[in-house]
Amino acid sequence: MDPATTIPTAPMQNECETESSPIWNWWPSWRPTSMSLLKTTESKILACIQNDLWARFVTLPNQDRIWTLTLTKKAAPKPAEQAPKTPLVMVHGFGGGVGLWIRNMDVLSRSRPLYAFDLLGFGRSSRPPFPSDAAKAEEQFIDSIEQWRQSLGLENMILLGHSLGGYLATSYAIQYPSRVSHLILVDPWGFPERPQAETQEGQDQRTEVVKRPPLPRWVKVIAAVVSLFNPLAVIRAAGPWGPGLVNRFRPDFKRKFEDLFEDDTMTQYIYHCNAQTPSGEVGFRAMAESLGWAKRPMLQRVHQLPPSMPLTMLYGARSWVDSSSGDSVVQIRNQAHTRVILIDDASHHVYADQPEEFNRVVEKICNSVN
Repeated sequence: MDPATTIPTAPMQNECETESSPIWNWWPSWRPTSMSLLKTTESKILACIQNDLWARFVTLPNQDRIWTLTLTKKAAPKPAEQAPKTPLVMVHGFGGGVGLWIRNMDVLSRSRPLYAFDLLGFGRSSRPPFPSDAAKAEEQFIDSIEQWRQSLGLENMILLGHSLGGYLATSYAIQYPSRVSHLILVDPWGFPERPQAETQEGQDQRTEVVKRPPLPRWVKVIAAVVSLFNPLAVIRAAGPWGPGLVNRFRPDFKRKFEDLFEDDTMTQYIYHCNAQTPSGEVGFRAMAESLGWAKRPMLQRVHQLPPSMPLTMLYGARSWVDSSSGDSVVQIRNQAHTRVILIDDASHHVYADQPEEFNRVVEKICNSVN
């Protein structure tokens, strides 16, 4: 998993605070956050970008808005006869936003247009209600991605998704295969089925021992409340102590970007992304069996990807996400156009832990497309 109401300052925001009731109407002013503060913090991050950047909202037919970045290399126009390169589209994970790609966007936009957007219900995108049914919640995410693509007029794309973004990117590629030239999944969430630690009572069988990577402390803390509340409710419930809570449980985010920001810019960004009105996390909760498992595991559906669609799965060698799911995908697809790559000395956030190697691998994949 990854890290995600507000004083309603942004007209694009649809209020859907599912945890609130009239007695809690005073909470938004108690939390030191707003869409304006999120915008300010994100602007500080995006100021690091050297290439040409276009940041704007893309309005969908239902009037939801998707916060979108487009990056192109600062260079003279290329000859008209040269075919345009297939754009790279980057989809962040749970609780994230476009700012987390700050170590990657300049490099990966050197040879082709790069698009990064905040998933519906996350970051600065609209925050509509999500259904409690897993399939319907997933479909709402996928519909928004397809409508976003149509609004931008993208015919094809190299689609890269991290964690929850990897799960949704796979679902999108299954439904709209003609739009995906290469699917890149980075430590994707929601692939394996949830293991049964014990056999059913009454059966004369021994208990199965299930081995899995140890979960980070912050995951365990969130898991303790996820069955009762939305996954990141604790950040909002903490009120003015919310930013300190993020700093305490996610100090790694400050370390990952400390050469770019000496202060708490990145943890502040994480806080402001996730202290807003819950929306996308409501959709995530609907799709999740528990924090680490999907109700509709993607390994059960990955065979629906066209065999001809190239698929690369990148895992951090030190991630708590088990890379054996990648090996299972290779077997399911009969090794057709499927690769699994482990990035040494990288945890779940591969793109931030080992950005040079991540960028090198992704750029090589992109160049193999055109």
